[in-house]
Amino acid sequence: MAHVRTYRTNVRIGNWNEDLRLEEVDLAVTKDGGLHFGDVVMLVNMGGENREYSALSINADINSLTKIPSPGIQAPCGISAGRGIQPCTRTAFIITSVDGSPEGSTLHFEQSFALKTTSGFARGLYLTSDLKNFQKCAKKSRLQEVNLTDDASFLSRWKVVHFDPQERLEYEGQPVLANVKVLIIHCKTNQALAVLGDQVLWTTYGKEYEVTAHTFLDSHKAEQDNNHWILCTSDPAGEGLVLLNRPQSVAKDVELTQANTSI
Repeated sequence: MAHVRTYRTNVRIGNWNEDLRLEEVDLAVTKDGGLHFGDVVMLVNMGGENREYSALSINADINSLTKIPSPGIQAPCGISAGRGIQPCTRTAFIITSVDGSPEGSTLHFEQSFALKTTSGFARGLYLTSDLKNFQKCAKKSRLQEVNLTDDASFLSRWKVVHFDPQERLEYEGQPVLANVKVLIIHCKTNQALAVLGDQVLWTTYGKEYEVTAHTFLDSHKAEQDNNHWILCTSDPAGEGLVLLNRPQSVAKDVELTQANTSI
């Protein structure tokens, strides 16, 4: 007998928490090592001095939900970095074209794109940011806010750049590889997506890190690990995430592929 979800009036939309956290999502499987428009990925930060690794996640509470026209999250909705590295509705984002590039075509460094939640319960909302002001900023850090909206505007456009400033110009226009460290830059404000280990949010899912758009530079003018993200795909062998299953082989493959694409 097929499983049927029930949504009880006394909790407004019943088991919404499980829908976001536990329903599995199939991530993209890349055969050429690159990322493509239409790919479903997870955005993972590998952690740092004051934080564990974490994944960009929908941060919905009961006030972020609606029953119309069907149960799901509504815009605007919050974003956080959760420590559960599991492909699910909360952590799945679709690389979405904003310049007419067809689905399945390769994403390149410095090319504008959008990150969209999956359809259905997650409603296909866009990761969005804008310049901070007194009324609109991140709750804890007061830095530039990042959230989910239903507006596919210029505010929801991002680009991928190489994490090493000294190699950035060389890689401009080259294909973006999956499962490697990159920066994700907001096109309008030029601020990098960041996770903050010293700003902890108490969410429905436990303690999670605040996410903001802010570029953190070290003494050498290079972006710090707060800004380093990996766009994760599934292992072609069907054994989960490439990043977690084959980290050493992935690193070798990346070195070889990057050498070939730069020739």
